[in-house]
This record gives sequence, C-alpha cells and structure tokens, in this order.
Amino acid sequence: MKYALRRIMALVLTMIAVSFLTFAAFHLIGGDPAQAILGTSATPERLELLRHEMGLDRPFLVQYFHWLAGFVTGDLGTSYSYRQPVAELIMPKLGVTFVMVMLSFLIIVALSFPLGMQDAQHSEGKFSWVWTVIGQICMAVPSFFLSIIVSYVCGIVLRFFTPGDFPDMYRHFGSALHYLFFAAVCIAVPRIAMCARMLKSTIIGEMEKSYVRTAISRGNDRQAVLKYHVLKNSLVPTIAFLGQTMAEIVGGGIVVEQVFGIPGIGRFLVSSIATRDYPVVQALVVIMAFWVIMAGTIADLINMKIDPRLRLGGGE
Repeated sequence: MKYALRRIMALVLTMIAVSFLTFAAFHLIGGDPAQAILGTSATPERLELLRHEMGLDRPFLVQYFHWLAGFVTGDLGTSYSYRQPVAELIMPKLGVTFVMVMLSFLIIVALSFPLGMQDAQHSEGKFSWVWTVIGQICMAVPSFFLSIIVSYVCGIVLRFFTPGDFPDMYRHFGSALHYLFFAAVCIAVPRIAMCARMLKSTIIGEMEKSYVRTAISRGNDRQAVLKYHVLKNSLVPTIAFLGQTMAEIVGGGIVVEQVFGIPGIGRFLVSSIATRDYPVVQALVVIMAFWVIMAGTIADLINMKIDPRLRLGGGE
C-alpha cells in the first residue's frame, strides 16, 4: 500500500514538474504566438487584443497555474493555431498512436519470449552464432530506416498498403489496423532482438544456479524445470525491460508516423512545436510523461506479483 501511494505521488509530482519545465522552456525560447497566428495581417492593436484573449499578457506563474487548474478539471486549453479545444484535437490522434503502440508492444511480447527461450536452450548449438548475428543486425537497424524500407517494399513494390493513404480508424478500423501493422513491425523489430537477448542471458544465468542443477540431477525433466522455475525467475528483469520499452516506443513512434504518414500525436506534436502552439505541446508532453511513468509502475506491480520478495522490499 505504501509503495502504491509513493508511486501515485511520484506520478503527480513528475507531471507537475514536466508541465512546469515545458512552460518555462517555451517562455525562455521566446517568440510570439500571436504574431505567428496573424502573420502579415498583424497590427499593434490586433496583436494586443489577441495576446489578451490568449492570456499571454499575464505573468508567467499566473498563466501556468491557470493552465494547471484547467488540466486537473479536464480542460487542456485552446489551441492557438486552430482556435479549438486541445482535447478535441488530440484525442482522435491519441487513439491512433495508442493502437499503433499497443500493436507494436504485442508483437514484441509475442515474438521475443519464444525466440529468447529457444535461443537460450540452444545457446551452444551448431547455428547459435547465426541467431546472434541476426539479433545484432536487428538491434543495429534504426526504426526510421526500417520504416523507409518497409514503406517502399511493402507499400510501393508489393502494394500491401498505400503509403500516405491512412484510412479513418474510427470508420474503417480493420483497414487502419492493417496499415498500422507495418509501422508497428518497424518499431518492434529492434526491441524484439533486445528483449530476446535479455531473456536469453537471464535464462542462461539462472540455469547455472545450484537449485536448477539439483532439480535436474534428481531426475526432473529439463523442459519442466525451465518452464516452471527458471522462466519465472528470469521474468523480473525482462518485465522491467518491457516496461522501459513500453515507454520508449512512444518516442520511437513519432519518427515512424512521419515516414508512414500516420496522423498520430507524433506528427501533431512536431507541427505544434513549429507553430509554437503552447497548449497543444504542453498537453502532449504531459500525456507522454504520464505514459512513461505508468509503464514503469505497471512493470513494477507485475514484478511484485511474480516475486514476493519485491513486495517486502516495497513496503507492503
């Protein structure tokens, strides 16, 4: 219980700190959103009126706490560029990114565990070096470069999908899922190799411990020992890594969305930074920070369920 409360407090404080730092960064960078919106039609009178409407003429701390009070109540502010509520703008895009990230994560889990276990069982096999080389290549290839290759080969050459023609996910979910699958694979490939390698290393290290050798020497089936004892003890560092991966693939998806032309939060974030749309950027940064902390928290809770010793160490 104490651990859960500490994690909640850490979540709240981190979100406040991230939002404050983002606010401060944009004010230090400078620039005038009102001037950017009005462009060549700007006059001193119109600039002053627009700054007043957007609250830019108020002190920094007053602006920040006004935004924070609205965020707590679900009001993310109004976009400077679109003059619409930020929540209405980002929610559809957030849904697209969420589906892509979850699809990528499922691919990572579905492939890395069997690959890691098979590689650990045949680590001294004749062709073990082949899997090692393949894993190194997969880890070395950046997701954005793989996205370019997949987009060209699968999209232009093989015509499995049409690059840049992303269907409306809320009307044609199946078609959108088909399109997102290729982007999810590009995000997942390097992390599948990383996760499989970590699982292999932890399994091999666990297999060398005395309790495993004792269990096998007493006539227990090697596969049963691996499945019911070794794998469970090897999961703790692997799940911690998956929690970190869950946080990282959101950032990695930003570039992949650009390559595939996916209208997610990545493209929207980049364009909002370019136009100095502070409310949109502020909301997206805080949401991404929340995602990172929640991924780590869920991984910790799963590990505490697997290993009771972590519950004792966490103050339960």
